[in-house]
This record gives sequence, C-alpha cells and structure tokens, in this order.
Amino acid sequence: MNGIPDELLAVDRFGQFVSVGAVGAVFDLTASSVLTAGLGVSPEIAKLVGAEVAIIVMFVVNERWTFAAHGADGGWAILRRFLKSNLVRSGGVAVQVGVVAALTRLPIALDAFGVDLWELATFPIAIGCSLLLNYVLESLFTWRVTAE
Repeated sequence: MNGIPDELLAVDRFGQFVSVGAVGAVFDLTASSVLTAGLGVSPEIAKLVGAEVAIIVMFVVNERWTFAAHGADGGWAILRRFLKSNLVRSGGVAVQVGVVAALTRLPIALDAFGVDLWELATFPIAIGCSLLLNYVLESLFTWRVTAE
C-alpha cells in the first residue's frame, strides 16, 4: 500500500506497541515529574532521565511481547537489540526534548500548589509527538520486521 511495507501496517503489532508505550509513558512521566516538581531538576534533563527509564521498560516488554517473533535468541542478540533500541529511540528522545524545550519557553504558567503544571503537561505532549517515529524505527531497525 503506497510503498509502505505491510509489516509496518500490522494493526495488532501497532496496538501492542502503543500499549507498551502507554506503560513506558507512565514510567517516563513519573520519573520526569518527580525530578522536575519534586527535586527541581530542569524539565529538559528530567525528560532525558524519564525517557531512558521508559526505554528500558519498553524494550523488555516489546522484546517479550510486541516483537517476540522477530530477532535472534541469545544474550548477545538481545544486547545488540537493546543497544539498537537505545540508538533508534534517541531520535524520538531528541524530538521529545525539543518539544519540551519549545513548550516550556512559551509564556504559559499553570500554577497549582507551588508547581507549574504547564511544565508537567509538556511531557505527555512530547511523548505523543515521538510515537510514530519510534514505531517505524523500532520495527525496521531494532527488530527488523521486514527482514523475514
């Protein structure tokens, strides 16, 4: 269909990827929010830490569920996929950090209980912006769904 590999259009796999992403988002948002609101870490740094926590969690779940039928078995093969996943997702993280940086510089403040809720609201917006990029790159390069 329009030059897009059928493997990327697998609705079930995309649904699994989005579900795993939701789990990762919980980890990312928790870490990012605690670091920003609780510890005063800058939103951009908090986003990087939260993203890496999520990447680790999502890799483990995607490895065992979403892409379980793809990729070689064995410790070295899994380690290579983990490193590829981190590399591939660095593009998504760059998008997220850029979105957070841009949105937190807007003249918007939403203070409640001494916390700027606008800073926290930028995190899920950023995650949404990188979703499709991550799906395509993970499918093609980490688990190579079109290789079989």
